[in-house]
Amino acid sequence: MKMRKKSDLPSKTCPACGLPFAWRKKWARDWEQVIYCSERCRRAQPAAPHDACKKPAHE
Repeated sequence: MKMRKKSDLPSKTCPACGLPFAWRKKWARDWEQVIYCSERCRRAQPAAPHDACKKPAHE
């Protein structure tokens, strides 16, 4: 297996902390779905409201 420089790997910017992060082997299968650089950043994001979870308003 040929070694690559870290600068040659694809990278993204984390929306939570704003820092760039590079591709990791454990993300190889789902790199397109990786959004956050760490579990800590993922947990720090507020949960998006789901339409299905909202209670109906009483009139």
